[in-house]
Amino acid sequence: MAQSGRGPEFSNVKYDWKDAGEEWSESWGTSAAQWSGAILPRIRDCLPSGTILEIGPGFGRWTNYLKDYCEHLLIVDPAVECIEACRRRFAAHPRVRCYLNDGRSLSIFPDQSIDFVFSFDSLVHVKREIIEAYLSELGAKLRIGGKGFIHHSNLGEYAHSFRERLPRRAEKLLIKAKILDWDHQRDPNMSAELFRGLCARYGLHCLGQELVNWRGRRLIDCFSLFARSGSDDRPSTHIIRNPNFMREAALIRRRSHSGPENSLPN
Repeated sequence: MAQSGRGPEFSNVKYDWKDAGEEWSESWGTSAAQWSGAILPRIRDCLPSGTILEIGPGFGRWTNYLKDYCEHLLIVDPAVECIEACRRRFAAHPRVRCYLNDGRSLSIFPDQSIDFVFSFDSLVHVKREIIEAYLSELGAKLRIGGKGFIHHSNLGEYAHSFRERLPRRAEKLLIKAKILDWDHQRDPNMSAELFRGLCARYGLHCLGQELVNWRGRRLIDCFSLFARSGSDDRPSTHIIRNPNFMREAALIRRRSHSGPENSLPN
């Protein structure tokens, strides 16, 4: 899932966006199937919402669905080509507003103006410092009671595993032999535990986390649900370790290809 033109904190692999990012939903069949089968069930309790902020929309793969669940949808991305593509794609939808930023700041939005913030398939690639920058901003931009759902790296959980002591050449050979799995350009310094700590630092509370595998065995990704709370009474974070996320994707894919009578509900 390489990004294009997003500055040094993102992958520097040039991406041509020929399929507008739809190819990244191939494991689920289509983006519609991935949205209805994998994403919407995980954020259903946060929708509908008054004002939604989407960070890193790319060419609007998830924007296309989020716009139907809010009064206002603000999207922000540091890539000019992504913002221009979204402006063209959603020109007929006045509730969608597109903004270019520096990849870490939300200063263009007023404090306490966001009800729900969403990011999927984008911040999973960025450095820990970028996650912290956005959470520090969201500590002010979210309304009291506002929530967020962010897909980020959990590769840092494996920082002290045996493979980290392997020479890089040996690791590549074992990956090629399918003995080890790929990192998929996840940040090795970001983890679910660190995300919880950053939330607490900036006045947010991590409500729940789902640690999932991504085309491999290790749980290198995390979906974090958090809120801005006006109370000091904060229950412990509910953590789920899900090694079957890609099996879920395969099931969604089969259902999406089996005809409308067996398709997943929207």
